[in-house]
Amino acid sequence: MDDAKLQNIRELIATFPKTPGVYLMKDRTGRVLYIGKAKDLRSRVASYFQPSADLLNTRGPDICRMVENVHEIDYLECESEVDAIIKESRLIKDIQPPHNAMLKDGRSFPYIEITTRDDFPGVYVTRTPRLKGTKLYGPFLSATSIRDAMNALQKVFKFRTCELEIRDGDESRRYFRPCLLHAINQCTAPCADLIAKGDYKKDVDRLKRFLASKRSAVVRDMKREMQDASKALRFEEAAAVRDRLKAIESLALSGDVQEHLQPEVFYIDPREGLDKLADLLGLETPPRSMECIDIAHLQGEETVGALVCFIDGKSFKPGYRRFKIKTVDGVDDYASIREVITRRYRYAAQGEELYPDVILIDGGLGQLHAGLAAFDEMDMRPPMVLSLAKREEEVYIQAKSAPVRLPRNNAALRLLQSMRDEAHRFAQHYHHTLRKKRTFDEDVGQPRTRGRKPPPKRR
Repeated sequence: MDDAKLQNIRELIATFPKTPGVYLMKDRTGRVLYIGKAKDLRSRVASYFQPSADLLNTRGPDICRMVENVHEIDYLECESEVDAIIKESRLIKDIQPPHNAMLKDGRSFPYIEITTRDDFPGVYVTRTPRLKGTKLYGPFLSATSIRDAMNALQKVFKFRTCELEIRDGDESRRYFRPCLLHAINQCTAPCADLIAKGDYKKDVDRLKRFLASKRSAVVRDMKREMQDASKALRFEEAAAVRDRLKAIESLALSGDVQEHLQPEVFYIDPREGLDKLADLLGLETPPRSMECIDIAHLQGEETVGALVCFIDGKSFKPGYRRFKIKTVDGVDDYASIREVITRRYRYAAQGEELYPDVILIDGGLGQLHAGLAAFDEMDMRPPMVLSLAKREEEVYIQAKSAPVRLPRNNAALRLLQSMRDEAHRFAQHYHHTLRKKRTFDEDVGQPRTRGRKPPPKRR
């Protein structure tokens, strides 16, 4: 890598935040070469370009060759290191960078799954949770650690992990022989009618509260127990407590089911999603044509809009459109939404084309109001406008005064999420395209002529 290019990259990295996040290394054409995670973005990315960095020995020849081709580096800030790890996995699966050897497979992160429709709920570690009738915790970063944690938890809460169908009124359970887990006091054996339904439910409810809590009190008690055993020279007992403590602490290395949903795990048939969406919106028939709008910012200086089209629940690429915001100064999402809606649907308002059945706006109540205001200015409102807020995944519908919260695996919500995520991806792609053009203009040092011919020379 030449000195000028290396200096430019180092100056760019100096502007990175010292927070957890994901970084994307790109070549001259904007293609993503490598995706990595970091606890400290600036320090981690800078380590690739330090004079003392021995990439050949520390990271291998493939990464060494990749760094030579890096022309641009982007990053995404994350709330925590766990959030960065999960986002890194998601991006690698979606983008498939050539220099990421791991995480390209279809494997997902594991979850703890507790069934909710059984008389005696089962508790499992799974990568393929059921779509209905369960309570999920995770995703967790390490399958080995979470299985160790499950083993430790089972000694305390004594839940079942078998796949048996156990019904409360089944008299034949009295003659059933329980498995070894009951013999070692890790299961209360509901299969053999050795515990009442109500008592078993209390144990499972305690487990749910434990998984949903910060677990600080339990960890503190276990540390005290380990120290007491060690002081009394009961080293084997202290080691056993230490192992259980390590397993319990690994539960903290998890994401949030709502925020870090893995689409490959919760696949939804588009037809089912359309049927559920029709029920949610009170439509007589499932919607066929839907469009979603997203707004993205170019480093706080330029704003772009993106619109994606879905037909029968599947993306329709010829219907995609992108907008460079022209009438808004600075960062103003509401005004940008109004401009995009006016430019996109003005012909529909004039009766020269049809509105889609559903228009989705990425955002919350404010974004929905901005969109509806734009339609009011055109003196016509389309059949259905709604918005989807990212954080709580609440659906705001034009005809309802309060937002709707749907279960994480609801087919309608998953369909709306897929549209929102595709619009965001498309907006970010346009965002990066404009940034590359701006960088080129700055390097050349003169404004682009946008294809205009230069004025003729005077004689």
